[in-house]
Amino acid sequence: MPGFLYQWPLWIVFVAMIGFFVGASQLMLLFIRRKLVPSFRAELHERHFSSTLISSMMVFYGLVAALIAVNVYENYSDVHKVTSRESASISALYRDSAGYPEPTRSALQGAIRDYMEQIIHQAWPQQKRGEMPTAGVAMVTRIEEVLFAYEPVSEGQKVLHQQTLQAFNEMAVARRLRVDANREGLPSSMWGVLIFGALLCLFAAGFEMAPSARMQSILQALLAALVAIVLFVTFVWDRPYLGEAGIDSGAYQLVYEQLMQPKAD
Repeated sequence: MPGFLYQWPLWIVFVAMIGFFVGASQLMLLFIRRKLVPSFRAELHERHFSSTLISSMMVFYGLVAALIAVNVYENYSDVHKVTSRESASISALYRDSAGYPEPTRSALQGAIRDYMEQIIHQAWPQQKRGEMPTAGVAMVTRIEEVLFAYEPVSEGQKVLHQQTLQAFNEMAVARRLRVDANREGLPSSMWGVLIFGALLCLFAAGFEMAPSARMQSILQALLAALVAIVLFVTFVWDRPYLGEAGIDSGAYQLVYEQLMQPKAD
């Protein structure tokens, strides 16, 4: 799907998708009833065959669309877990840094705080626009330099330092996964299959003649609306950070406010 659609309010995208598929289904039905059906003098057994074939098409497309929607949601959920994992590892790293002697403690906590502010105020707005954040690399390197420059003396310091390094590694891995998730999304070819398949099924459904033209028009519209809803949900979950339903920086903001934000006098 085009990225600019994620900048629109979701209700507008929803209405637009419903309108597109319902409108397309009505135009198809009108064309089929006026142009195609009169030229087909189908016998009763042939109509039974067409009904079976159309039903098979609907089932096949429904399975494909459902599997893709479930896979997209699972990916969305996994990215949400990655952001929670990174914020939790930053929290653990910041708490561990309190056990270091000065000046390492201040340098380490300052570097972690700057990194968290960069995520909230710079990286996340970039991700919401579909851009790849890069400034965090230098800040992670700065934290790494402070940690690697420290030489523990006592056994307690060695244990603390080892624990802090583990938290740092966890944070670095989670950051890499979070950034890579900006590339997640169904390829345009897959979206083409979904949309073209939906239109194909709606076109085929128009050959099922109901006793009343009005009844068939309503049923065709309902089928088109259902297809549009499934595709809309897939659209919402497809890009984890984009749009109103995109994952926000709430987990990071909570850690920052509870641990790192300077207390007011």
